[in-house]
Amino acid sequence: MFDTTTFPKIISVDDHVIEPPTVWSDRLPVKYADVGPRMVRNKVAEMSYVGGVFSYREANAGEEGTWCDWWHVEDLRYPLTRVMAAAGIPRENVTISPITMDDMRKGCWDQKARLADMDVNHTEASLSFPTFPRFCGQTFLERQDKVLADLCVKAYNDWMFDEFCAGTNGRLVPLPIVQLWDVNMAAEEVRRNAARGAHAVCFTEIPPFLGLPSIHDADGYWDPFFNACAETETVVSMHIGSSSKMPSTSADAPAAVGSTLTSMNAAMSLTDFLMSGLFERFPRLEVAYSEGQIGWIPYILERADKVWEDNSAWGGVADKVKRPPSEYYREHVYGCFFDDPVGLKNLDAIGVDTVTFETDYPHSDSTWPDSLEVAMRIMDGLDDETIVKIVRSNAIRMLRLDLDK
Repeated sequence: MFDTTTFPKIISVDDHVIEPPTVWSDRLPVKYADVGPRMVRNKVAEMSYVGGVFSYREANAGEEGTWCDWWHVEDLRYPLTRVMAAAGIPRENVTISPITMDDMRKGCWDQKARLADMDVNHTEASLSFPTFPRFCGQTFLERQDKVLADLCVKAYNDWMFDEFCAGTNGRLVPLPIVQLWDVNMAAEEVRRNAARGAHAVCFTEIPPFLGLPSIHDADGYWDPFFNACAETETVVSMHIGSSSKMPSTSADAPAAVGSTLTSMNAAMSLTDFLMSGLFERFPRLEVAYSEGQIGWIPYILERADKVWEDNSAWGGVADKVKRPPSEYYREHVYGCFFDDPVGLKNLDAIGVDTVTFETDYPHSDSTWPDSLEVAMRIMDGLDDETIVKIVRSNAIRMLRLDLDK
Protein backbone atom coordinates (compact mmCIF):
# COMPACT_ATOMS: atom_id res chain seq x y z
CA MET A 1 0.00 0.00 0.00
CA PHE A 2 1.50 3.32 -1.07
CA ASP A 3 1.70 6.35 1.18
CA THR A 4 2.66 9.95 0.37
CA THR A 5 6.36 9.06 0.46
CA THR A 6 6.18 5.96 -1.74
CA PHE A 7 3.40 6.81 -4.20
CA PRO A 8 4.88 6.66 -7.72
CA LYS A 9 5.76 9.94 -9.41
CA ILE A 10 3.07 11.07 -11.85
CA ILE A 11 3.56 11.26 -15.60
CA SER A 12 0.90 13.65 -16.83
CA VAL A 13 -0.23 13.05 -20.42
CA ASP A 14 -2.28 16.24 -20.57
CA ASP A 15 -0.99 19.60 -19.45
CA HIS A 16 -0.84 22.93 -21.29
CA VAL A 17 1.69 25.63 -22.07
CA ILE A 18 1.07 29.35 -22.55
CA GLU A 19 3.43 30.36 -25.33
CA PRO A 20 5.91 33.16 -24.50
CA PRO A 21 5.51 36.36 -26.56
CA THR A 22 8.55 35.73 -28.79
CA VAL A 23 7.88 32.15 -29.97
CA TRP A 24 7.08 33.30 -33.50
CA SER A 25 8.68 36.75 -33.69
CA ASP A 26 12.06 35.16 -32.93
CA ARG A 27 11.69 32.58 -35.71
CA LEU A 28 9.69 33.99 -38.62
CA PRO A 29 11.24 35.98 -41.48
CA VAL A 30 11.22 39.74 -40.91
CA LYS A 31 8.66 40.27 -43.69
CA TYR A 32 6.02 38.66 -41.46
CA ALA A 33 6.61 41.05 -38.55
CA ASP A 34 3.29 42.85 -39.05
CA VAL A 35 1.11 39.82 -39.88
CA GLY A 36 2.72 36.89 -38.04
CA PRO A 37 1.85 35.95 -34.45
CA ARG A 38 2.84 38.69 -32.02
CA MET A 39 1.62 39.64 -28.57
CA VAL A 40 -0.02 43.05 -28.04
CA ARG A 41 -1.22 44.46 -24.71
CA ASN A 42 -4.54 46.24 -25.02
CA LYS A 43 -7.90 46.37 -23.30
CA VAL A 44 -10.91 44.09 -23.75
CA ALA A 45 -13.95 46.26 -24.36
CA GLU A 46 -16.68 43.58 -24.46
CA MET A 47 -17.16 39.88 -23.66
CA SER A 48 -20.05 37.62 -24.67
CA TYR A 49 -21.10 33.96 -24.70
CA VAL A 50 -23.22 32.80 -27.61
CA GLY A 51 -23.82 29.29 -28.92
CA GLY A 52 -21.20 27.73 -26.67
CA VAL A 53 -18.47 30.19 -27.65
CA PHE A 54 -16.93 33.03 -25.64
CA SER A 55 -16.16 36.13 -27.70
CA TYR A 56 -14.04 39.16 -26.91
CA ARG A 57 -13.70 42.55 -28.60
CA GLU A 58 -10.43 44.42 -28.45
CA ALA A 59 -10.81 48.03 -27.33
CA ASN A 60 -10.37 50.90 -29.74
CA ALA A 61 -8.02 53.75 -28.87
CA GLY A 62 -9.23 55.54 -25.75
CA GLU A 63 -12.00 53.01 -25.05
CA GLU A 64 -12.53 51.69 -21.53
CA GLY A 65 -11.95 48.04 -20.70
CA THR A 66 -9.81 45.45 -18.92
CA TRP A 67 -6.13 45.07 -19.72
CA CYS A 68 -5.27 41.90 -21.59
CA ASP A 69 -2.47 40.37 -23.64
CA TRP A 70 -3.70 39.56 -27.14
CA TRP A 71 -2.21 37.39 -29.83
CA HIS A 72 -2.46 39.06 -33.25
CA VAL A 73 -2.00 37.11 -36.49
CA GLU A 74 -3.43 38.28 -39.81
CA ASP A 75 -6.90 39.55 -38.81
CA LEU A 76 -7.28 37.27 -35.76
CA ARG A 77 -7.34 38.75 -32.26
CA TYR A 78 -6.95 36.08 -29.56
CA PRO A 79 -6.98 37.11 -25.85
CA LEU A 80 -5.46 35.35 -22.87
CA THR A 81 -8.05 34.49 -20.21
CA ARG A 82 -8.00 33.28 -16.64
CA VAL A 83 -9.34 29.78 -17.40
CA MET A 84 -6.23 29.18 -19.53
CA ALA A 85 -3.90 30.00 -16.64
CA ALA A 86 -5.74 29.20 -13.43
CA ALA A 87 -2.95 27.50 -11.46
CA GLY A 88 -2.73 28.97 -7.98
CA ILE A 89 -6.02 30.84 -8.29
CA PRO A 90 -8.92 29.87 -5.96
CA ARG A 91 -11.60 28.12 -8.00
CA GLU A 92 -14.21 30.71 -7.06
CA ASN A 93 -12.01 33.33 -8.76
CA VAL A 94 -11.47 31.39 -11.99
CA THR A 95 -13.54 33.06 -14.70
CA ILE A 96 -13.32 33.77 -18.41
CA SER A 97 -12.01 37.24 -17.66
CA PRO A 98 -9.06 38.60 -19.68
CA ILE A 99 -5.55 38.59 -18.19
CA THR A 100 -1.98 39.52 -19.07
CA MET A 101 1.17 37.41 -18.84
CA ASP A 102 1.89 39.25 -15.57
CA ASP A 103 -1.30 37.81 -14.07
CA MET A 104 -0.28 34.14 -14.32
CA ARG A 105 2.23 31.85 -12.64
CA LYS A 106 5.57 31.86 -14.41
CA GLY A 107 5.30 28.07 -14.69
CA CYS A 108 2.59 28.56 -17.32
CA TRP A 109 5.24 29.52 -19.86
CA ASP A 110 8.75 29.32 -18.36
CA GLN A 111 10.64 26.02 -18.39
CA LYS A 112 12.42 26.28 -15.03
CA ALA A 113 9.33 27.53 -13.26
CA ARG A 114 7.27 24.73 -14.83
CA LEU A 115 9.69 22.11 -13.54
CA ALA A 116 9.49 23.65 -10.07
CA ASP A 117 5.69 23.54 -10.18
CA MET A 118 5.88 19.91 -11.28
CA ASP A 119 8.11 19.13 -8.30
CA VAL A 120 5.55 20.67 -5.95
CA ASN A 121 2.89 18.50 -7.60
CA HIS A 122 4.63 15.11 -7.37
CA THR A 123 4.96 15.09 -11.17
CA GLU A 124 8.03 13.75 -12.93
CA ALA A 125 7.10 14.26 -16.59
CA SER A 126 4.54 16.26 -18.52
CA LEU A 127 3.11 16.38 -22.06
CA SER A 128 1.76 19.86 -22.86
CA PHE A 129 -0.79 20.90 -25.48
CA PRO A 130 -0.55 24.36 -27.08
CA THR A 131 -2.70 27.37 -26.23
CA PHE A 132 -2.59 30.03 -28.96
CA PRO A 133 -2.35 27.42 -31.78
CA ARG A 134 -5.25 25.70 -29.96
CA PHE A 135 -5.38 21.99 -29.18
CA CYS A 136 -4.32 20.69 -32.59
CA GLY A 137 -3.11 23.78 -34.43
CA GLN A 138 -6.52 24.94 -35.69
CA THR A 139 -5.36 28.56 -35.48
CA PHE A 140 -2.96 27.99 -38.35
CA LEU A 141 -5.41 25.84 -40.32
CA GLU A 142 -7.68 28.90 -40.39
CA ARG A 143 -5.06 31.33 -41.73
CA GLN A 144 -5.39 32.59 -45.27
CA ASP A 145 -1.64 32.68 -45.98
CA LYS A 146 -0.69 29.00 -45.87
CA VAL A 147 3.01 29.77 -46.40
CA LEU A 148 2.89 31.78 -43.20
CA ALA A 149 0.82 29.06 -41.53
CA ASP A 150 3.41 26.42 -42.42
CA LEU A 151 6.19 28.58 -41.00
CA CYS A 152 4.13 29.09 -37.83
CA VAL A 153 3.65 25.34 -37.33
CA LYS A 154 7.36 24.69 -37.73
CA ALA A 155 8.32 27.63 -35.52
CA TYR A 156 6.09 26.35 -32.71
CA ASN A 157 7.57 22.87 -32.96
CA ASP A 158 11.12 24.24 -33.04
CA TRP A 159 10.41 26.25 -29.89
CA MET A 160 8.89 23.19 -28.23
CA PHE A 161 12.00 21.09 -28.92
CA ASP A 162 14.78 23.68 -28.74
CA GLU A 163 13.60 25.72 -25.77
CA PHE A 164 10.66 24.47 -23.75
CA CYS A 165 11.62 20.79 -23.57
CA ALA A 166 15.37 21.03 -24.17
CA GLY A 167 17.70 20.00 -21.37
CA THR A 168 15.00 18.64 -19.05
CA ASN A 169 16.13 14.99 -19.21
CA GLY A 170 12.80 13.94 -20.63
CA ARG A 171 10.67 15.61 -17.98
CA LEU A 172 9.03 17.97 -20.49
CA VAL A 173 7.83 15.81 -23.37
CA PRO A 174 7.50 17.45 -26.82
CA LEU A 175 4.05 17.47 -28.43
CA PRO A 176 4.22 18.92 -31.98
CA ILE A 177 1.42 20.19 -34.18
CA VAL A 178 1.04 19.61 -37.94
CA GLN A 179 -0.22 21.31 -41.09
CA LEU A 180 -3.80 20.06 -40.95
CA TRP A 181 -4.63 21.57 -44.35
CA ASP A 182 -2.08 19.42 -46.23
CA VAL A 183 -1.83 15.75 -45.30
CA ASN A 184 1.51 15.22 -47.03
CA MET A 185 3.06 18.19 -45.25
CA ALA A 186 1.60 16.84 -42.00
CA ALA A 187 3.19 13.43 -42.61
CA GLU A 188 6.53 15.08 -43.36
CA GLU A 189 6.29 17.11 -40.15
CA VAL A 190 5.58 13.95 -38.16
CA ARG A 191 8.77 12.41 -39.53
CA ARG A 192 10.79 15.60 -39.01
CA ASN A 193 9.85 15.66 -35.34
CA ALA A 194 10.19 11.92 -34.85
CA ALA A 195 13.79 12.22 -36.01
CA ARG A 196 14.46 14.45 -33.01
CA GLY A 197 12.64 12.31 -30.50
CA ALA A 198 8.90 13.01 -30.72
CA HIS A 199 6.53 10.11 -30.07
CA ALA A 200 3.27 12.08 -29.93
CA VAL A 201 1.50 14.54 -32.20
CA CYS A 202 -1.62 16.68 -31.85
CA PHE A 203 -4.60 15.84 -34.03
CA THR A 204 -8.29 16.72 -34.16
CA GLU A 205 -10.84 14.36 -32.64
CA ILE A 206 -13.37 14.93 -35.46
CA PRO A 207 -11.81 16.36 -38.67
CA PRO A 208 -15.12 17.18 -40.45
CA PHE A 209 -15.93 19.68 -37.68
CA LEU A 210 -12.92 21.63 -39.00
CA GLY A 211 -14.03 21.31 -42.61
CA LEU A 212 -11.58 18.46 -43.27
CA PRO A 213 -12.18 14.97 -44.72
CA SER A 214 -13.25 12.34 -42.23
CA ILE A 215 -11.13 9.35 -41.30
CA HIS A 216 -13.65 7.25 -43.29
CA ASP A 217 -12.71 9.00 -46.55
CA ALA A 218 -13.07 6.45 -49.36
CA ASP A 219 -9.81 7.56 -50.94
CA GLY A 220 -7.86 7.31 -47.69
CA TYR A 221 -7.17 11.03 -47.44
CA TRP A 222 -5.46 10.74 -44.06
CA ASP A 223 -3.43 7.62 -44.88
CA PRO A 224 -0.08 9.41 -45.36
CA PHE A 225 -0.43 11.01 -41.91
CA PHE A 226 -1.50 7.83 -40.14
CA ASN A 227 1.18 5.85 -41.94
CA ALA A 228 3.86 8.30 -40.78
CA CYS A 229 2.57 8.06 -37.20
CA ALA A 230 2.55 4.26 -37.30
CA GLU A 231 6.02 4.00 -38.82
CA THR A 232 7.58 6.38 -36.29
CA GLU A 233 5.67 5.08 -33.25
CA THR A 234 4.00 8.48 -32.83
CA VAL A 235 0.78 8.35 -30.85
CA VAL A 236 -2.06 10.50 -32.25
CA SER A 237 -3.04 12.67 -29.27
CA MET A 238 -6.52 14.18 -29.39
CA HIS A 239 -7.64 16.65 -26.74
CA ILE A 240 -11.31 17.31 -26.08
CA GLY A 241 -12.25 20.41 -28.04
CA SER A 242 -9.64 19.76 -30.73
CA SER A 243 -12.47 19.82 -33.25
CA SER A 244 -13.33 23.43 -32.27
CA LYS A 245 -16.88 22.31 -31.61
CA MET A 246 -17.89 21.60 -28.04
CA PRO A 247 -21.12 19.65 -27.50
CA SER A 248 -24.06 21.56 -26.09
CA THR A 249 -27.84 21.49 -26.30
CA SER A 250 -28.75 25.00 -27.42
CA ALA A 251 -27.34 28.42 -28.16
CA ASP A 252 -28.60 29.71 -24.81
CA ALA A 253 -27.38 26.78 -22.68
CA PRO A 254 -24.87 27.86 -20.02
CA ALA A 255 -21.21 26.97 -20.46
CA ALA A 256 -21.56 24.35 -17.72
CA VAL A 257 -23.70 22.23 -20.09
CA GLY A 258 -20.93 22.02 -22.67
CA SER A 259 -18.31 21.44 -20.00
CA THR A 260 -20.30 18.49 -18.63
CA LEU A 261 -20.67 16.98 -22.11
CA THR A 262 -17.07 17.38 -23.30
CA SER A 263 -16.40 13.63 -23.27
CA MET A 264 -19.06 13.14 -25.93
CA ASN A 265 -16.64 14.33 -28.61
CA ALA A 266 -14.13 11.74 -27.47
CA ALA A 267 -16.84 9.07 -27.56
CA MET A 268 -17.79 10.00 -31.13
CA SER A 269 -14.15 10.06 -32.18
CA LEU A 270 -13.38 6.69 -30.62
CA THR A 271 -16.39 5.17 -32.39
CA ASP A 272 -15.10 6.60 -35.66
CA PHE A 273 -11.70 4.98 -35.20
CA LEU A 274 -13.10 1.62 -34.08
CA MET A 275 -15.38 1.44 -37.13
CA SER A 276 -12.93 2.88 -39.66
CA GLY A 277 -10.73 -0.11 -40.38
CA LEU A 278 -7.64 2.04 -39.75
CA PHE A 279 -6.32 -0.31 -37.11
CA GLU A 280 -6.44 -3.19 -39.61
CA ARG A 281 -4.59 -1.17 -42.24
CA PHE A 282 -2.13 0.36 -39.78
CA PRO A 283 -1.54 -2.28 -37.11
CA ARG A 284 1.05 -0.13 -35.32
CA LEU A 285 -1.15 2.98 -35.13
CA GLU A 286 -2.01 4.23 -31.63
CA VAL A 287 -4.35 7.03 -30.54
CA ALA A 288 -4.97 8.76 -27.21
CA TYR A 289 -7.82 10.82 -25.78
CA SER A 290 -6.54 13.56 -23.50
CA GLU A 291 -8.87 14.96 -20.86
CA GLY A 292 -11.62 12.76 -22.22
CA GLN A 293 -12.11 10.93 -18.92
CA ILE A 294 -12.79 7.17 -19.02
CA GLY A 295 -16.16 6.42 -17.40
CA TRP A 296 -17.95 6.39 -20.78
CA ILE A 297 -15.61 3.88 -22.42
CA PRO A 298 -17.24 0.60 -21.22
CA TYR A 299 -20.57 1.54 -22.80
CA ILE A 300 -19.01 2.51 -26.14
CA LEU A 301 -17.02 -0.73 -26.29
CA GLU A 302 -20.02 -2.88 -25.39
CA ARG A 303 -22.30 -1.09 -27.83
CA ALA A 304 -19.72 -1.13 -30.64
CA ASP A 305 -19.23 -4.88 -30.22
CA LYS A 306 -22.99 -5.45 -30.26
CA VAL A 307 -23.49 -3.34 -33.40
CA TRP A 308 -20.54 -5.07 -35.10
CA GLU A 309 -21.99 -8.49 -34.25
CA ASP A 310 -25.67 -7.87 -35.02
CA ASN A 311 -25.56 -5.35 -37.86
CA SER A 312 -22.63 -6.47 -39.97
CA ALA A 313 -24.88 -7.19 -42.96
CA TRP A 314 -25.85 -3.55 -43.38
CA GLY A 315 -23.56 -1.56 -41.07
CA GLY A 316 -20.87 -0.91 -43.66
CA VAL A 317 -17.94 -2.29 -41.68
CA ALA A 318 -17.94 -6.04 -42.31
CA ASP A 319 -15.20 -5.81 -44.94
CA LYS A 320 -12.82 -3.64 -42.90
CA VAL A 321 -13.43 -4.30 -39.19
CA LYS A 322 -12.38 -7.93 -38.91
CA ARG A 323 -12.62 -8.34 -35.15
CA PRO A 324 -14.80 -7.05 -32.30
CA PRO A 325 -14.09 -3.31 -31.93
CA SER A 326 -13.20 -3.70 -28.25
CA GLU A 327 -10.18 -5.78 -29.28
CA TYR A 328 -8.83 -2.92 -31.37
CA TYR A 329 -9.41 -0.56 -28.46
CA ARG A 330 -7.22 -2.54 -26.09
CA GLU A 331 -4.44 -2.80 -28.66
CA HIS A 332 -4.45 0.74 -30.07
CA VAL A 333 -6.15 3.28 -27.77
CA TYR A 334 -5.28 5.09 -24.54
CA GLY A 335 -7.78 6.89 -22.33
CA CYS A 336 -6.89 9.74 -19.99
CA PHE A 337 -8.51 11.12 -16.84
CA PHE A 338 -7.82 13.45 -13.93
CA ASP A 339 -10.72 12.75 -11.56
CA ASP A 340 -13.06 9.96 -12.64
CA PRO A 341 -14.08 7.59 -9.80
CA VAL A 342 -16.77 6.00 -12.00
CA GLY A 343 -14.16 5.02 -14.56
CA LEU A 344 -11.89 3.58 -11.90
CA LYS A 345 -14.76 1.37 -10.69
CA ASN A 346 -14.99 -0.10 -14.19
CA LEU A 347 -11.34 -0.85 -14.95
CA ASP A 348 -12.18 -4.48 -15.72
CA ALA A 349 -14.33 -3.31 -18.63
CA ILE A 350 -11.85 -0.68 -19.78
CA GLY A 351 -8.55 -2.47 -19.26
CA VAL A 352 -5.87 -1.29 -16.84
CA ASP A 353 -3.22 -1.19 -19.58
CA THR A 354 -4.99 1.56 -21.54
CA VAL A 355 -5.57 4.14 -18.79
CA THR A 356 -3.35 7.18 -18.19
CA PHE A 357 -3.44 10.09 -15.75
CA GLU A 358 -3.12 13.87 -16.06
CA THR A 359 -2.86 16.99 -13.92
CA ASP A 360 -4.18 19.49 -16.55
CA TYR A 361 -1.79 22.23 -15.37
CA PRO A 362 -2.51 25.17 -15.50
CA HIS A 363 -6.18 24.97 -16.58
CA SER A 364 -9.24 25.54 -14.44
CA ASP A 365 -9.83 21.79 -14.01
CA SER A 366 -6.26 21.20 -12.86
CA THR A 367 -5.60 19.29 -9.67
CA TRP A 368 -2.34 21.24 -9.15
CA PRO A 369 -0.80 21.44 -6.58
CA ASP A 370 -2.80 18.60 -5.00
CA SER A 371 -2.54 15.91 -7.70
CA LEU A 372 -0.86 13.46 -5.33
CA GLU A 373 -3.65 13.79 -2.76
CA VAL A 374 -6.31 13.52 -5.48
CA ALA A 375 -4.68 10.43 -6.99
CA MET A 376 -4.38 8.72 -3.63
CA ARG A 377 -8.00 9.50 -2.77
CA ILE A 378 -9.62 8.32 -5.99
CA MET A 379 -7.30 5.31 -6.38
CA ASP A 380 -7.77 4.14 -2.80
CA GLY A 381 -8.49 0.42 -2.89
CA LEU A 382 -6.61 -0.29 -6.12
CA ASP A 383 -3.62 -2.60 -5.89
CA ASP A 384 -0.13 -1.17 -6.21
CA GLU A 385 0.52 -2.68 -9.64
CA THR A 386 -2.61 -1.07 -11.07
CA ILE A 387 -1.75 2.31 -9.57
CA VAL A 388 1.75 2.24 -11.07
CA LYS A 389 0.28 1.46 -14.49
CA ILE A 390 -2.25 4.28 -14.32
CA VAL A 391 -0.06 7.10 -13.03
CA ARG A 392 3.18 6.08 -14.69
CA SER A 393 4.04 2.96 -16.68
CA ASN A 394 1.21 3.15 -19.24
CA ALA A 395 2.32 6.69 -20.13
CA ILE A 396 5.94 5.57 -20.38
CA ARG A 397 4.90 2.90 -22.87
CA MET A 398 2.62 5.23 -24.80
CA LEU A 399 5.23 7.99 -25.15
CA ARG A 400 8.30 5.72 -25.40
CA LEU A 401 9.95 7.49 -22.47
CA ASP A 402 13.31 6.52 -20.99
CA LEU A 403 12.53 7.64 -17.46
CA ASP A 404 12.53 4.18 -15.87
CA LYS A 405 15.67 2.91 -17.60
